[in-house]
Amino acid sequence: MNRSVKHWDGPGVEAWCGAWTPAEVAQKLVGVEVPWCVVGGWAIDLFLGRQTRPHGDLEIAVARSDFPAIRACLDAYAFHAVKSGEVRALSPEEPLPAEVNQAWALDREAQLWRVDVMQEPGDRDTWVFRRDELITAPRRALVSSDAAIPHLRPEGVLLYKAKACRPKDEADFAACLPSLDSSARRWLAQAIEKSHPNHAWLAALV
Repeated sequence: MNRSVKHWDGPGVEAWCGAWTPAEVAQKLVGVEVPWCVVGGWAIDLFLGRQTRPHGDLEIAVARSDFPAIRACLDAYAFHAVKSGEVRALSPEEPLPAEVNQAWALDREAQLWRVDVMQEPGDRDTWVFRRDELITAPRRALVSSDAAIPHLRPEGVLLYKAKACRPKDEADFAACLPSLDSSARRWLAQAIEKSHPNHAWLAALV
Protein backbone atom coordinates (compact mmCIF):
# COMPACT_ATOMS: atom_id res chain seq x y z
CA MET A 1 0.00 0.00 0.00
CA ASN A 2 1.16 3.54 -0.76
CA ARG A 3 2.74 5.04 2.36
CA SER A 4 0.49 8.09 2.08
CA VAL A 5 -2.55 5.84 2.54
CA LYS A 6 -3.37 5.55 6.26
CA HIS A 7 -6.57 3.52 6.02
CA TRP A 8 -8.66 2.27 3.11
CA ASP A 9 -12.03 0.53 3.19
CA GLY A 10 -13.55 -0.61 -0.09
CA PRO A 11 -12.12 -1.02 -3.59
CA GLY A 12 -9.26 1.08 -4.94
CA VAL A 13 -9.42 4.17 -7.10
CA GLU A 14 -9.67 2.01 -10.21
CA ALA A 15 -13.25 1.32 -9.11
CA TRP A 16 -14.12 4.88 -10.15
CA CYS A 17 -14.43 3.42 -13.65
CA GLY A 18 -18.08 2.89 -12.70
CA ALA A 19 -18.80 6.51 -11.78
CA TRP A 20 -22.21 7.80 -12.80
CA THR A 21 -22.63 10.46 -15.44
CA PRO A 22 -24.34 13.73 -14.46
CA ALA A 23 -27.55 12.48 -16.08
CA GLU A 24 -27.43 9.29 -14.04
CA VAL A 25 -26.92 11.04 -10.71
CA ALA A 26 -29.70 13.49 -11.58
CA GLN A 27 -32.01 10.55 -12.14
CA LYS A 28 -30.99 9.03 -8.81
CA LEU A 29 -31.72 12.31 -7.02
CA VAL A 30 -35.13 12.96 -8.55
CA GLY A 31 -37.39 14.13 -5.74
CA VAL A 32 -34.64 15.14 -3.32
CA GLU A 33 -35.71 18.43 -1.74
CA VAL A 34 -32.33 20.03 -1.06
CA PRO A 35 -30.13 21.99 -3.51
CA TRP A 36 -27.20 20.12 -5.01
CA CYS A 37 -25.03 20.63 -8.07
CA VAL A 38 -22.43 18.89 -10.19
CA VAL A 39 -18.93 20.30 -9.64
CA GLY A 40 -15.46 19.54 -11.02
CA GLY A 41 -14.71 18.85 -14.65
CA TRP A 42 -18.18 17.57 -15.45
CA ALA A 43 -19.59 20.99 -14.45
CA ILE A 44 -17.43 22.62 -17.12
CA ASP A 45 -18.85 20.25 -19.72
CA LEU A 46 -22.43 20.90 -18.57
CA PHE A 47 -21.81 24.64 -18.95
CA LEU A 48 -20.40 24.15 -22.45
CA GLY A 49 -23.07 21.66 -23.47
CA ARG A 50 -20.60 19.05 -24.64
CA GLN A 51 -18.06 16.62 -23.18
CA THR A 52 -14.58 18.01 -23.71
CA ARG A 53 -12.49 15.26 -22.09
CA PRO A 54 -12.75 11.92 -20.24
CA HIS A 55 -13.64 12.12 -16.54
CA GLY A 56 -12.27 9.82 -13.86
CA ASP A 57 -15.08 10.38 -11.36
CA LEU A 58 -18.22 12.42 -10.67
CA GLU A 59 -18.43 15.05 -7.96
CA ILE A 60 -21.51 16.80 -6.66
CA ALA A 61 -21.70 19.42 -3.91
CA VAL A 62 -24.28 20.03 -1.23
CA ALA A 63 -24.46 22.21 1.87
CA ARG A 64 -23.20 20.23 4.85
CA SER A 65 -26.53 20.63 6.61
CA ASP A 66 -28.29 19.08 3.59
CA PHE A 67 -26.02 16.04 3.21
CA PRO A 68 -28.32 13.75 5.25
CA ALA A 69 -31.07 14.25 2.64
CA ILE A 70 -28.72 13.21 -0.19
CA ARG A 71 -27.56 10.22 1.83
CA ALA A 72 -31.12 9.16 2.55
CA CYS A 73 -31.98 9.37 -1.14
CA LEU A 74 -28.97 7.15 -1.92
CA ASP A 75 -29.49 4.79 1.01
CA ALA A 76 -28.84 1.74 -1.18
CA TYR A 77 -25.19 2.80 -1.35
CA ALA A 78 -22.47 2.56 1.29
CA PHE A 79 -20.98 5.94 2.16
CA HIS A 80 -17.32 6.35 3.03
CA ALA A 81 -15.64 9.34 4.68
CA VAL A 82 -12.58 10.48 2.69
CA LYS A 83 -9.78 12.67 4.03
CA SER A 84 -5.97 12.82 3.95
CA GLY A 85 -5.20 9.30 2.76
CA GLU A 86 -8.12 7.70 4.59
CA VAL A 87 -11.24 6.08 3.15
CA ARG A 88 -13.38 4.90 6.05
CA ALA A 89 -16.70 3.11 5.77
CA LEU A 90 -19.56 4.77 7.64
CA SER A 91 -22.21 2.67 9.33
CA PRO A 92 -25.77 3.50 8.18
CA GLU A 93 -26.48 5.74 11.17
CA GLU A 94 -22.98 7.19 11.56
CA PRO A 95 -22.74 10.90 10.68
CA LEU A 96 -19.97 12.28 8.52
CA PRO A 97 -17.20 13.56 10.83
CA ALA A 98 -17.11 17.34 11.11
CA GLU A 99 -13.57 17.55 9.72
CA VAL A 100 -14.41 15.54 6.58
CA ASN A 101 -15.55 17.26 3.39
CA GLN A 102 -15.89 14.27 1.05
CA ALA A 103 -18.09 11.19 1.07
CA TRP A 104 -17.79 8.50 -1.60
CA ALA A 105 -20.83 6.35 -2.40
CA LEU A 106 -20.06 2.68 -3.03
CA ASP A 107 -22.26 0.33 -5.02
CA ARG A 108 -21.83 -2.71 -2.77
CA GLU A 109 -22.95 -5.29 -5.33
CA ALA A 110 -20.80 -4.00 -8.19
CA GLN A 111 -17.97 -2.85 -5.90
CA LEU A 112 -17.74 0.40 -7.82
CA TRP A 113 -17.58 4.00 -6.61
CA ARG A 114 -20.51 5.94 -8.08
CA VAL A 115 -20.34 9.54 -6.85
CA ASP A 116 -18.22 11.80 -4.63
CA VAL A 117 -20.41 14.06 -2.48
CA MET A 118 -18.59 17.25 -1.45
CA GLN A 119 -19.72 19.14 1.67
CA GLU A 120 -20.00 22.94 1.35
CA PRO A 121 -19.91 25.50 4.19
CA GLY A 122 -22.61 27.69 2.60
CA ASP A 123 -26.38 27.43 2.67
CA ARG A 124 -29.28 27.50 0.24
CA ASP A 125 -28.85 31.21 -0.43
CA THR A 126 -25.09 31.74 -0.28
CA TRP A 127 -22.23 29.91 -1.99
CA VAL A 128 -19.05 29.87 0.09
CA PHE A 129 -15.58 28.87 -1.11
CA ARG A 130 -14.53 26.08 1.24
CA ARG A 131 -10.82 26.98 1.17
CA ASP A 132 -11.42 30.63 2.04
CA GLU A 133 -14.82 31.34 3.54
CA LEU A 134 -14.39 35.07 2.96
CA ILE A 135 -14.99 34.40 -0.74
CA THR A 136 -18.74 34.16 -1.27
CA ALA A 137 -21.44 34.79 -3.85
CA PRO A 138 -25.20 34.48 -4.05
CA ARG A 139 -25.94 30.85 -4.86
CA ARG A 140 -28.19 31.88 -7.73
CA ALA A 141 -25.17 33.59 -9.37
CA LEU A 142 -22.76 30.66 -9.01
CA VAL A 143 -25.06 27.67 -9.48
CA SER A 144 -27.01 27.03 -12.68
CA SER A 145 -30.03 25.56 -10.91
CA ASP A 146 -32.44 26.22 -13.77
CA ALA A 147 -30.49 23.94 -16.10
CA ALA A 148 -31.57 20.37 -16.78
CA ILE A 149 -28.79 19.24 -14.42
CA PRO A 150 -27.76 21.76 -11.72
CA HIS A 151 -24.06 22.59 -11.88
CA LEU A 152 -21.53 25.02 -10.48
CA ARG A 153 -20.64 27.71 -12.98
CA PRO A 154 -17.09 27.68 -14.41
CA GLU A 155 -15.86 30.58 -12.27
CA GLY A 156 -16.55 28.54 -9.13
CA VAL A 157 -15.11 25.35 -10.60
CA LEU A 158 -11.96 27.08 -11.84
CA LEU A 159 -11.38 28.77 -8.48
CA TYR A 160 -11.00 25.31 -6.97
CA LYS A 161 -8.89 24.08 -9.88
CA ALA A 162 -6.50 27.04 -9.64
CA LYS A 163 -4.73 25.49 -6.66
CA ALA A 164 -3.34 22.39 -8.41
CA CYS A 165 -3.27 23.38 -12.08
CA ARG A 166 -2.98 19.78 -13.25
CA PRO A 167 -3.12 19.15 -17.00
CA LYS A 168 -6.85 18.48 -16.78
CA ASP A 169 -7.35 21.76 -14.90
CA GLU A 170 -5.45 23.66 -17.57
CA ALA A 171 -7.57 21.92 -20.21
CA ASP A 172 -10.79 22.92 -18.42
CA PHE A 173 -9.60 26.54 -18.13
CA ALA A 174 -8.72 26.70 -21.82
CA ALA A 175 -12.00 25.04 -22.87
CA CYS A 176 -14.33 27.43 -21.10
CA LEU A 177 -12.38 30.71 -21.06
CA PRO A 178 -13.77 31.90 -24.43
CA SER A 179 -17.32 31.36 -23.14
CA LEU A 180 -16.92 33.31 -19.88
CA ASP A 181 -18.61 36.70 -19.91
CA SER A 182 -16.96 39.79 -18.47
CA SER A 183 -18.75 39.47 -15.13
CA ALA A 184 -17.59 35.86 -14.66
CA ARG A 185 -14.02 36.74 -15.65
CA ARG A 186 -13.95 39.66 -13.25
CA TRP A 187 -15.32 37.62 -10.33
CA LEU A 188 -12.88 34.76 -10.99
CA ALA A 189 -9.91 37.10 -11.32
CA GLN A 190 -10.75 38.80 -8.02
CA ALA A 191 -11.23 35.48 -6.24
CA ILE A 192 -7.98 34.01 -7.60
CA GLU A 193 -6.14 37.21 -6.70
CA LYS A 194 -7.25 36.71 -3.10
CA SER A 195 -6.49 32.99 -2.88
CA HIS A 196 -3.56 32.61 -5.31
CA PRO A 197 -1.83 35.97 -5.93
CA ASN A 198 0.25 36.14 -9.12
CA HIS A 199 -1.46 33.05 -10.54
CA ALA A 200 -0.71 32.40 -14.21
CA TRP A 201 -4.41 32.46 -15.14
CA LEU A 202 -4.85 36.08 -14.09
CA ALA A 203 -3.27 37.48 -17.25
CA ALA A 204 -5.77 35.59 -19.41
CA LEU A 205 -8.75 36.86 -17.42
CA VAL A 206 -8.16 40.59 -17.89
